[in-house]
Amino acid sequence: MKKTVRLLALALALAPAPLLGADGPLLVRLRAVYIDPADKSDAIPALGVPADAITVSTKTIPEVDISWFFSKSLAAELILTYPQEHDVELMGTKIGTFKHLPPTLTLQYHFNPDGGFRPYVGAGVNLTLLSDVDLAVPGVGALDLESSSVGFAAQAGFDVKVGEKLYLNGDVKWVQIGSDVTLKATGAKVSAVKVDPWLIGAGLGYRF
Repeated sequence: MKKTVRLLALALALAPAPLLGADGPLLVRLRAVYIDPADKSDAIPALGVPADAITVSTKTIPEVDISWFFSKSLAAELILTYPQEHDVELMGTKIGTFKHLPPTLTLQYHFNPDGGFRPYVGAGVNLTLLSDVDLAVPGVGALDLESSSVGFAAQAGFDVKVGEKLYLNGDVKWVQIGSDVTLKATGAKVSAVKVDPWLIGAGLGYRF
């Protein structure tokens, strides 16, 4: 994560500033984001577990995103947070926790870039790093998850100008996140989960 931030800062420092009128090319936002997982999982017939019985907890997290405008309407956004811990349940019973770090990069098109209300849409890629997996099912044993997941990300949102450089922001994203569930002792696949969360955020932005 530190290397990613350093590389982004270097790229922004070396990139020529586009002609954006009164607006600067850099927009930094701080959001509160509600994570709502899809909770899709394969059945485990040997254990009598039906499909979609593995669920991941909802959560509200802080998020920082950094947008660089190549023109008035075209921007790239890097979305960052710190590792987030989630509870995992199997058929309503908690079986443990894991942490995930989900940096996401999107390319955005901003409509009405000179107006007070500035909607946008975006699409890109998500890299989710999974860590600190502590999952176990009685009678089955300890479980593990894949260390990473790469998937598609889509978003839509808006900025409302409330000051010379200050903006209110609303944002909705859908992110593709999945992992195989394996037995830690043998590596044998037990199930596969699709977290595929909706992320609903609101916050403030400052244009440099």
